Amino acid sequence: MILRLLCFLMLIWMIGFAWFAVDLPRPAKTDLQTDSVVVLTGGPGRIEHALQIVEKKKAERLLVSGVDREVKPNELAAQYERPTSFFECCIDLGFQAVDTRSNALETARWAARREDKSIRLVTSDWHMRRARLELERALPSDIVIVPDAVATAPSLGTLFKEYNKFLMRYLAAMVGI
Repeated sequence: MILRLLCFLMLIWMIGFAWFAVDLPRPAKTDLQTDSVVVLTGGPGRIEHALQIVEKKKAERLLVSGVDREVKPNELAAQYERPTSFFECCIDLGFQAVDTRSNALETARWAARREDKSIRLVTSDWHMRRARLELERALPSDIVIVPDAVATAPSLGTLFKEYNKFLMRYLAAMVGI
């Protein structure tokens, strides 16, 4: 009986992993408007994509969450070839986050100060499900989260680790942790 249960759970895990790996989240529609955009650092293409959203006036302000404390706005402006004035007017750097969960908490505090009603979440496609789960838990339920995944080509190892992290956080959320 225990062996059957373990085999059944393994089968459910494998089906879930196949879904997770094959059906990665996609970018949001380009014409979509939100109050703000938040980008989680840690992957190529994320910050550039978020900057373009603000430049196209599809969001008023951008939070770059999880920035190293040593980084200065003018350094980011130079790295991404944008004027410093653009960073001064439209971009906030978040230095408090060190992981996905603290990204969500940092974003929730920032969104509350701004009184946002909608946020576009930018992160890698393989990271989007867990990032969105954490953000949904941290934000009030009346704030709309629009996932905007940056397409990547993740390795099987990356997908394996991220699926298990997502699964553990999902189960923890179900029991209220």
